[in-house]
Amino acid sequence: MNRDDSLERIDNAKEAWDIVVVGGGATGLGCAVDAAARGYKVALLEQADFAKGTSSRSTKLVHGGVRYLKQGNVSLVLEALKERGLLCGNAPHLARHQSFIVPIYNWWEGPFYGVGMKVYDALAGRLGLEPSRPLTKRQTLEQIPTLEQEDLLGGVIYYDGQFDDARLAVNLAQTVEDLGGTVLNYAKVTGLTKKDGFVSGVTATDLESGRELTLPAKCVINACGVFSDGLRQMDAPQAPKMIAASQGVHLVLPKTFVPRDAAIMVPHTTDGRVLFAVPWHDYVIVGTTDTPRDEISLEPRALEEEIDFILTNARRYMHHDPHRRDVLSVYAGLRPLVKHGDGGNTAALSRDHTIVVSESGLLTITGGKWTTYRKMAEDAIDHAEPLAGFEHRPCRTHHLPIHGSTTQKVDGPSLIGLYGSDAPAIMKLANEDHELIRPIHQRLPYTYGELLWSARHEMARTVDDLLARRTRALLLDAKAAIEAAPAAAELLAGELHKDSVWAQKTAEDFIENAQGYLVKS
Repeated sequence: MNRDDSLERIDNAKEAWDIVVVGGGATGLGCAVDAAARGYKVALLEQADFAKGTSSRSTKLVHGGVRYLKQGNVSLVLEALKERGLLCGNAPHLARHQSFIVPIYNWWEGPFYGVGMKVYDALAGRLGLEPSRPLTKRQTLEQIPTLEQEDLLGGVIYYDGQFDDARLAVNLAQTVEDLGGTVLNYAKVTGLTKKDGFVSGVTATDLESGRELTLPAKCVINACGVFSDGLRQMDAPQAPKMIAASQGVHLVLPKTFVPRDAAIMVPHTTDGRVLFAVPWHDYVIVGTTDTPRDEISLEPRALEEEIDFILTNARRYMHHDPHRRDVLSVYAGLRPLVKHGDGGNTAALSRDHTIVVSESGLLTITGGKWTTYRKMAEDAIDHAEPLAGFEHRPCRTHHLPIHGSTTQKVDGPSLIGLYGSDAPAIMKLANEDHELIRPIHQRLPYTYGELLWSARHEMARTVDDLLARRTRALLLDAKAAIEAAPAAAELLAGELHKDSVWAQKTAEDFIENAQGYLVKS
């Protein structure tokens, strides 16, 4: 995957694209994969980096949604459980089974949650993972010895999925190109072209060169997430806003707070949300919140009260209370929820996806969640076909291996397996130059070989791309990532043929942004 090659294909296109997708998050990438798999000529444009926004800031779970079961939204749970099974099969290098413990502190919680999890198991059917079961107090503490023991009666264990969201986004972009499509990051759509009142393509700016791009298209898909209303209003300035942004915040703690493999799931916090404390990449992610936000940003910031909320609720269930000084990183993401009514309470808004087609033929798909990205894409392309004048072609993504898909293990650095079938090539780089096997920081599980690979083959263009999404250094330990930035910038500048001034600027930009991932003590 090479950015210069993508630009060349766009410049040399002789005919209109069948489908142009605007937005390089989970939904847009899924749409591009589906379209390319059906044999359509597809291009995807992303204003920043792939998964720069919401799609790199999730709880890292592939799940049916226990909370939605409690709300009675059985159809959403059924769909998500089915998609969970498909994703674990299509990307086994990134998605895996994760055990969860629901700690029981009141006598009635055992049968209540036990029955609920059995219903969850049943809904999953043949795509289920492992059956849930009750645990004694001793068994519960064997799984999570750091649980608060006072009044603990036992627990319920159940199983869901876990993944690396930004790595999956990169692999989806690679899958688009493997299937003959074209993806381009740092290409900001600036307008829609129209013919006889119908959308006929997009104009965009290559943010690296400042050059204008024009992509005629038979169908344009708006998959811009929380930015969807902006493109809709380019199409029709009076179009009512349909997005209500909800902020979800997560704290990253050292692994000592949940030292074994099982995660904690608290089904009812002080505001009625579910709280997770999940082992991930040898750290622990704790979250989340559901805060309505009017300001839409690529870099939303956690509110102090959100940080306090998570820590306060985590302390109720952890024997060793987490404090601000323990937080290695805090990250925030904005969910693109679809408005119903006044949209005052985002926790009550729809997590289902929504497809809207404007009078001019612009197709907008929004809502949903990572787990159901594939089904969202299938529905979007099904709707796009008649808009573009195509006869229906069957969806081919149900069992389509995603780039990197493999179950083979690779010896090497601790997280090298996340690269799947690309991992041997990264290790070969390191064998040819032993400097590349060095870790980028003593507290981070990544090597310079991984950074070089990302610059060469994964369209990484900035230090932020390298340390926030190609690797997850910024999320795992923001201070360590800041310290690693200058050397990462030097490596990237060499690969992209940039000078020392550029290297210093991209490092400084990253460091300035990374300050927002540090928690004030």
